[in-house]
Amino acid sequence: MSLRILFSKLSLLLLAIFAAALAPAMAQTSTPAPAPVAPDPENMLVLDLSTGGRVTIQMFPAVAPAHVERIKLLTRQGFYNGVVFHRVIDGFMAQTGDPKGTGLGGSELPDLKAEFNNTPHLRGTVSMARTNEPDTANSQFFICFQPRFSLDKKYTVFGRVTSGMQFVDAIERGEPPVNPSKVVQASIAADNVAPPAFAAPAAPTEAPITVGQLNGN
Repeated sequence: MSLRILFSKLSLLLLAIFAAALAPAMAQTSTPAPAPVAPDPENMLVLDLSTGGRVTIQMFPAVAPAHVERIKLLTRQGFYNGVVFHRVIDGFMAQTGDPKGTGLGGSELPDLKAEFNNTPHLRGTVSMARTNEPDTANSQFFICFQPRFSLDKKYTVFGRVTSGMQFVDAIERGEPPVNPSKVVQASIAADNVAPPAFAAPAAPTEAPITVGQLNGN
């Protein structure tokens, strides 16, 4: 074996030993994975819908504090109980929060100053409705069926659905819907309000089979 080959093998062995010794130290100094964010019941909106179930919405006070406080205040006053979804566009969003059910109403509280933020309008995003003027959000809000990035930084996002999106998908479509779905009850998760008794879906009814049908008539 030549001296050059022997020297090359010794170099590779030394490099391997050095790398093995360094690996534990590197592992110890690596950045730990971030801990999952725990749900915040005080800032979680709960909507019991006439479509048959409960929807939970985690609100974002860090990016829209005034809007989150408005939603919490109105919810605890019972403002949203019984309010219909008056504007529901398939593939876009379902809007509610108007006690008149026309889209022209709101609460008696003053309109809010816009809190546009970088949170995108994704499926399940909850955002405040307004007129063409930015500082006109009051009580109405909408839930996105699908992403709509054209609304980003133009409407105040204040939350996102964390469970029960299937009950949002079942909301009756229309502008306005013929038989509008509604918020049966709204609450804040920290208040531990029990859900209402949802009506079981009606079983399909079938006409009885006649003797003639059995005979092929």
